[in-house]
Amino acid sequence: MPLTPAIEEPQIHESAQGPRVTPAASRTAQTPRPVPGPRPAAVPRPGRPGPARPAPPAQRAAQATPGPVSAAPTAPSVSAAVPQVQLIPASAEGALDAAEEAVDLLLDTGRAPGDILVLTTGDPHPWAAHELSFGEAAYWALHDAGDDVFYADAALVERAAGRPVVVFAANGGSVESVAGSLPVALTRAGALLIVCGDPTQINSVLGAGV
Repeated sequence: MPLTPAIEEPQIHESAQGPRVTPAASRTAQTPRPVPGPRPAAVPRPGRPGPARPAPPAQRAAQATPGPVSAAPTAPSVSAAVPQVQLIPASAEGALDAAEEAVDLLLDTGRAPGDILVLTTGDPHPWAAHELSFGEAAYWALHDAGDDVFYADAALVERAAGRPVVVFAANGGSVESVAGSLPVALTRAGALLIVCGDPTQINSVLGAGV
């Protein structure tokens, strides 16, 4: 049967024992989120494109953060046989914020920025929209370099290469677009697929057995 959020603190963890959905019942309070890129840690991530091109993201040092994180995730390769699937319940309006919080937690617990691919089904992430303003060639060159958290439209998931962690934000778009791109996103995740969206819709796409 479809999974529903359990009353427990959210955890991001990884397992190679088969895909499953681990719902998270609550989210930490929103805090300003820095843009991943080779810049000082004190410079915040731009929420909207500015007149000057932001510097590429930089890897942040792992640090302890308040919250229910019991241990830092391991770093299996993209070739891991079966990724774990974790569901973070969120509305379409809140899915992108939930995805950003998941990315922040992954970075804070030791994940390298280049390990993470973020896909959006509705409005693009501001970073992706800004980088695309410089042309698709430059935008995909950042993806191919693999040094950084990369944000892309879920409709372009076929173009994206696999990464250890894929964060999928169902932040809008048609039901058909989510149904078509989510299974492909699962194939791009080497160890962990985090899905932020409506649990009923996600379970209907991936199946109650995941």
